[in-house]
Amino acid sequence: MSITAERKEALIKEHAIVAGDTGSPEVQIAILTERIANLTDHFKTHAKDNHSRRGLLKMVSQRRRLLDYVKGRDEERYQGIIKRLGLRR
Repeated sequence: MSITAERKEALIKEHAIVAGDTGSPEVQIAILTERIANLTDHFKTHAKDNHSRRGLLKMVSQRRRLLDYVKGRDEERYQGIIKRLGLRR
């Protein structure tokens, strides 16, 4: 359900603004998106896992808050993140 350290490093390198950037909203959103995708696959086989479902809902709302923050700061950055990650909104 969690992502591997190698995959996390790849996401950080791909979405970082500057070298060593791990805290920018882009990186945080990319990592959350990966974790959400993994949990979504998990629920295809474990439909009654309600404890993990709560964590999924918390991650989705955290990603939504980060996306709203970026949208309020810079609309072009927001559109770029949405397009790169393939999110609907």
